[in-house]
Amino acid sequence: QVQLVESGGGLVQAGGSLRLSCAPSGRTLENYGMGWFRQAPGKGRDVVAAISWRGTGTYYANSVKGRFTISRDNAKNTVDLQMNSLEPEDTAVYYCAAGRGYNEIHVASGYGLDYWGNGTLVTVSS
Repeated sequence: QVQLVESGGGLVQAGGSLRLSCAPSGRTLENYGMGWFRQAPGKGRDVVAAISWRGTGTYYANSVKGRFTISRDNAKNTVDLQMNSLEPEDTAVYYCAAGRGYNEIHVASGYGLDYWGNGTLVTVSS
């Protein structure tokens, strides 16, 4: 059974930065499109960013464009989300997800993804 483990969440002031990382246990991520999703208190889960299994295509939600960057390192078997210029509205639980053979658009849809992590909490204070 594959588990995705997120790390790097925490408390940060508005304007600050955090870097989230996602690593699997038991399997390589090399053939998987990957995404980061978030769920704020009282709201549904939304896509934040996604990257194709080849690493050549990326997708960003409009609310994070220019502030967040998704990247993958197949050698380290990790997928990271660099978050800059954080705003209180970015406060949420952030989840990592994987879909075998998916491009970034398919990952961003959230449908049929094979694995999800348990999430890491990001809190941005004003």
